[in-house]
Amino acid sequence: MTRNLFYFIFLILISSIVACEPENQNIHKQGLVVDSGMVVSAHPDASQIGVQILEKNGNAIDASVAVGFALAVCYPNAGNIGGGGFMLIRFNDGQGTSLDFRETAPSKANKNMFLDKDSNVIEDMSLYTHHASGVPGTVDGLIKAHQKFGKLSFNEVIQPAIDLAHNGFHVTKIQAEGLNNLQQIFLTLNNDSTAFVKKDAWKEGDLLKQPQLAATLERIKENGRDGFYKGQTAKLIVAEMQRSGGLINYDDLANYESKWRKPIVGDYKKKYRIISMPPPSSGGIALVQLLKIVEKHPLSVWEWHSHKQIH
Repeated sequence: MTRNLFYFIFLILISSIVACEPENQNIHKQGLVVDSGMVVSAHPDASQIGVQILEKNGNAIDASVAVGFALAVCYPNAGNIGGGGFMLIRFNDGQGTSLDFRETAPSKANKNMFLDKDSNVIEDMSLYTHHASGVPGTVDGLIKAHQKFGKLSFNEVIQPAIDLAHNGFHVTKIQAEGLNNLQQIFLTLNNDSTAFVKKDAWKEGDLLKQPQLAATLERIKENGRDGFYKGQTAKLIVAEMQRSGGLINYDDLANYESKWRKPIVGDYKKKYRIISMPPPSSGGIALVQLLKIVEKHPLSVWEWHSHKQIH
């Protein structure tokens, strides 16, 4: 590698962040100060895996890829290999790059696909049907990032997620509540049994094992990108699409490609340089615009949460 990776901001789809100390994955703290590195994610088990990768002398990309695959197991709410996301990287020389692995529309998609013959929106069709599925980008993105910047072997960074899926993880209180609330949807949308439904109600601390996901991750480990976008996994995805009228086909999967993009760069009060994600993410543009709007105001002088500061 010609440049060392200084830090990363990973997967914009993760909405909540926890920080975990290596010696105790159940301790959640805010305001931690560390002297060498930190891993943050939406689930303590995934964060712990990231820490372990760093302790094995992996770099930030190794850790982020390992965390990304781990979140597919222990944070199915959002961190999943059936979706997509963004990766923003800043190097220690101040430069940055970004990877767009957002989902794409299937080749058979069209602008009227959620409308009836009278051009009225078909209720819930864009939410709860196979038509709403985009071509997944996460696997391609994580593999592409690791191939370009990773230090450890791919087997080393994906194996912890496989172990987590095979051995199971303990669901949090919020996850137990979410699984219980969504049980009827799981039963309605799945014609086979699913790991997310069990006979009794889920409760905090229950062990959730996902053997089918472990097998999928194993295929990715053995065959790389082709272990997901081709072969057995692709057959399973296309079969599921055909079962319920979805649009994703073999060519959509085989042709998916994540893209390296130039980040959005701005400044705040001529003191801080902001590097953020470009379109198709809206985050970078919105962030820089908001900072430019407020930089002329004396926010530090105004009372905290005063009407002036809030406006």
